[in-house]
Amino acid sequence: MIRTALAATALILAVPAAAQTAQDQLDLRYDRALTAGYKALMLCGAMAHGTRTVESVAAWELNGIQAPLDGLLADLPPAEISYVEGTAAGPLPIIRTVAVRFADDMPPRIAAHTPGRGCTILPVGMTAAPPLPKPKLLTGREVFQLVSPEFDFPANALGRMGFSTSYGAGARSTGVAIVKDGELVGEAYAEGFTQYTPQRTWSVAKSLAATVIGAAVQRGEADVTGSAGLGASDADPRRAITIDHLLRMASGRYSDTPGNRTDPLYFGGATVTEVALDWPLIAAPGGTYRYANNDTLAAIAAIAPTFDAHPPASLFKTLGMERTVAETDWQGNYILSSQVWSTSRDLARFGQLYLDDGIVNGKRLLPEGWVQYVSTPSGPQPEGEFGYGAGFWLLNKSEGVPPDTFAAFGNRGQYVVIVPSRNVVIVRRGEDPVGARFDIAAFTRDVLAALED
Repeated sequence: MIRTALAATALILAVPAAAQTAQDQLDLRYDRALTAGYKALMLCGAMAHGTRTVESVAAWELNGIQAPLDGLLADLPPAEISYVEGTAAGPLPIIRTVAVRFADDMPPRIAAHTPGRGCTILPVGMTAAPPLPKPKLLTGREVFQLVSPEFDFPANALGRMGFSTSYGAGARSTGVAIVKDGELVGEAYAEGFTQYTPQRTWSVAKSLAATVIGAAVQRGEADVTGSAGLGASDADPRRAITIDHLLRMASGRYSDTPGNRTDPLYFGGATVTEVALDWPLIAAPGGTYRYANNDTLAAIAAIAPTFDAHPPASLFKTLGMERTVAETDWQGNYILSSQVWSTSRDLARFGQLYLDDGIVNGKRLLPEGWVQYVSTPSGPQPEGEFGYGAGFWLLNKSEGVPPDTFAAFGNRGQYVVIVPSRNVVIVRRGEDPVGARFDIAAFTRDVLAALED
């Protein structure tokens, strides 16, 4: 009986171990699919929007990325890139698709490029996406420009400050642009990057999203104090969540990880509707702070009916952000929590809009008081050295930095710092590896001091 009992116990213990092995295998397969999607989308975005090479993207965007993707990239086969012409001939071939295989028994992960709409990652197993319409653009309107014209600006000491190792061990800057009084006064780039090189903005897109919403408010097409329309019906408590709650990361909805990693959407081919809008409520709206990609995505979804007439591309064009593209999921929903490609100069123009109180060429694009709205804390605040407004971070606790300073922050070291009291915009682009952190507060303080000299 003792032997029988021991054998039974061993069998019971062996079942969870076997199940765990099966789960590990399943997780590995899923992670490989996500990694292949990451690789395809990054190659597509960097190469379709600029003149980057596969080698350049491998050295920057595909280097130092988050776990578990980082350990799986080297095992993936080379990407298969197709072009509109069918070959890579010509000075600027137009990319059609980038495909990366992750399993022998499945189709490759595919990022599909639509001119004017950017790159879209398709769901796992999908080999062709329905075509997305080109965005409508405003015509016949003068665009905003910085004082400095679009010619090569020689790298200067002010711009090169952003490449100093004193702002973070291991940080890797790719571009710096500094504007004072509407004039480009500092600029510098890493080798292989120029003022014409777009990079993914990551969460700087959240501040762009707040700006797109502000423009809709100015047109009378949105109300930040109104319901964002979440929930199944008017009886659903989530209907109480407003656009303001979402912009302030105070929806009260659950998110499964700090920062709310949305890999299934970003790299897995899921849609905004599938993964971002249905999270349950666990706290009263407005009562807690929880940084979440899904909140920004829900805020943008709330104004989606305005995009037929006023897509983000129209606002970017008005601002002179000619090399900025907001990308979507394969159903055409904007992923304005992260998936935007833009240059340093374009982001400087974005910052300048706020220095000019939302007015471009004499026309008000953002509501009066919008600058104060996005840069003023309200309700719960994040722990740590930075505060949060409505779609923007606040440097109100940073020593030596003017208290009115606010900023757009993005993964891997993307920063757009706006200092109204000094009429300054500071843009820093990077591809910082996991574990490295660029000290944006110290850099801002030093740039402002240098501008005083």
